[in-house]
Amino acid sequence: IHLVTENEQYLSELSGQAGCFKETQIVEFIFLLSEKWQLDQSARYQAVELLERFMIKQVEQIYKASKENIKSREQGQGSSRSYLKDQIYDTFVLRLVSCIQLASKLSLHYNIVNSDTALKFLQSLKYSYTKQELLESELAVLKTLHFQINVSTPLAYVELLLEVLGHNGCLLPAEPLHQMCTQLLDFSYLTRDTIYDTLLKIAIENSTPSKLQVAKFLTVKEDFMLLAVGIISTSVFILNPGQWRQVVEHLNSITGITSQSILEFSYAVLKHVVGSTTP
Repeated sequence: IHLVTENEQYLSELSGQAGCFKETQIVEFIFLLSEKWQLDQSARYQAVELLERFMIKQVEQIYKASKENIKSREQGQGSSRSYLKDQIYDTFVLRLVSCIQLASKLSLHYNIVNSDTALKFLQSLKYSYTKQELLESELAVLKTLHFQINVSTPLAYVELLLEVLGHNGCLLPAEPLHQMCTQLLDFSYLTRDTIYDTLLKIAIENSTPSKLQVAKFLTVKEDFMLLAVGIISTSVFILNPGQWRQVVEHLNSITGITSQSILEFSYAVLKHVVGSTTP
C-alpha cells in the first residue's frame, strides 16, 4: 500500500522533463561505477533516480532564472541562465558521483563510497576537486531535493511483488527468477527509450505517435509499478512459460494493472531482448 501510494504521488507530481536524464550513456556510467565500487543492485537504481530528480530541479532553476531574467551576481555579467548552465555542465560528473555516494549510504550495505574513493576516481578523470567540494556537492544534492532522497526504486517494487506472489501460493523458483528480474531491469534501464517507444506504438496502434501522445505517455514511462509487473511477467515467460498466464492473472489481481497491459509490456521487452519483430 505504501509503494502504491508513493508511486501514485510521484506520477501526480511528474515534471514534464521526467526521463531526460535517464539516457543510456548516463545510466551505463552509473551502473559501471557502482559495479566498480561493488555496490548492491538497489544502490545503482537509487543513484539513477536521485540524479534524475536532482538534475530536473536544476533545469527548473534555469528556466525560472531565464524567465525572470535575473542578472548573475557571481559573474557580474551575463544572465543567471548562462551561469547556471555552465555550472551544470562543469559539475555534472561531480553531481553524478555524489548521487552514487548518497545511494551507497542509503543501501543496507556496509560498502559506503567514502570521500577518498570518490576523489581518487575524479582525479583519474583529471578533475581537481577537494574533499570540501565533494562534501558541498553532496549537500547541494540533499538541499535541492529537500533531503527527500530515500525514494523506492523499481527493484523494491519487483521484490515486494515476488514476495506477494509467493505468499499467494504462486510457486516459482525464487533465486533464478530474482536474478532474471534484475538482469531484465538493468536491460530496461539501458534500453529505456526503445522499449517504451515500442510500447507506445502498440498502445496507440500507430507507428508515428503525435507530440501530444508522446507527452501523455510520460506517466506510463515513469510508472514503477507497471515496470515491476512487466519485468516479473517477462522473467517468468523466459524461465517458466507454462506458469506465465497464471502469474499474469495474479499480478493483475494484486496491482489492478490489466492483463493486456502486462502482455504488451512483456512483448516490448522481449522484442528488444531477442532483437526480432516476431510476436
